[in-house]
Amino acid sequence: MEQQEKIQILKDIIAINSTNGNEEEVADYLASLFQAHEIDSHKVPYADKRANLISEMGDSAERILAFSGHMDVVDAGNLKNWSYPPFEPTEKDGRLYGRGSTDMKAGLAAMAIAMIELKEENTALSGKIRFLATVGEEVGELGAEQLTTQGYADDLDGLVIGEPSGHHIVYAHKGSMNYTVTSIGKNAHSSMPELGINAIDKLLAFYNEAEAYVASIKQENELLGAFIHNVTVINGGNQVNSIPEKAELQGNIRSIPEADNETIKKAFAAIIAKLNRSSGTNLTLTWNYDKQPVFSDRTSDLVAATQRAAKKIIGNEMPLLGISGTTDAAEFTKAKHTFPVIIFGPGNETSHQVDENVEIANYLEMIHVYKEIATQFLQ
Repeated sequence: MEQQEKIQILKDIIAINSTNGNEEEVADYLASLFQAHEIDSHKVPYADKRANLISEMGDSAERILAFSGHMDVVDAGNLKNWSYPPFEPTEKDGRLYGRGSTDMKAGLAAMAIAMIELKEENTALSGKIRFLATVGEEVGELGAEQLTTQGYADDLDGLVIGEPSGHHIVYAHKGSMNYTVTSIGKNAHSSMPELGINAIDKLLAFYNEAEAYVASIKQENELLGAFIHNVTVINGGNQVNSIPEKAELQGNIRSIPEADNETIKKAFAAIIAKLNRSSGTNLTLTWNYDKQPVFSDRTSDLVAATQRAAKKIIGNEMPLLGISGTTDAAEFTKAKHTFPVIIFGPGNETSHQVDENVEIANYLEMIHVYKEIATQFLQ
């Protein structure tokens, strides 16, 4: 495939606005691309305008290597802040700008093209490559959960997720948890607060207790670092001269084995129970999202094959590390047996940011790296 065609494929995918719930158009584009090169594909519907895509190539099931990426992107935000329209991919100074360029349509396109070129070149593989394009990663790893439940990861021997990692191989990441605390109070005129119950005051009591608990967590993970907690959304009240009867906050946690998901759930539940024993306090806690940390084997044959491939194509040794962000690996690793997982893909630190972009050279080199990983792993 010519270089400009590879760039155009990425542009075409970025131009599809697949913001949190419109992934099927990307799946259809990729399915047509695979079909044109005689690679079998089928969709796994999730909801209206949402479908995962499964594609396979190879004649033997001796080993199965999966390439996976998500098709959804986060909201572009205020379009006026962008230098270029986020869904009109623009080349400038060796970079391609657009929402999803780094997170993670460059990785998705590179994996698809790698499979196509391996087929075009009649590369002998002792096994299969399975392409897993998922919906809803940004809002709960919805597609990965569905595909794992339906068995698409049960026979894998290795999994490469093309999330942006730069020139690093990621083999572990923190867990991720989202929660909501709702406070119910009682309305009153602000001139007579003694007749009401201020829901915001009660919510702030939780906030202070939670922050004190988080500050008490001193343990760090040698690979993943510190436990992270952030309150990211607060809503309450509806009129400036009324005591608010309802308030709500949402928070995000990045967990580590030393402060694991179950421990945090119990600690937060205890805080809620303690506060609810106070007069007039009515707090409820809901866990909206609960993903465990992921640890794979840094000495696996998949890591070794990736190191060799990167050294051959890029010329550098790839450091191994863990990251704070979660990925679809948190769901795929719930399959019926254990297999090595890495996160390795083109991109940079502009994920979710205004003027998100990817270095074109990085995108193109990763196509060759993915081909070499498959060749090395499926020898």
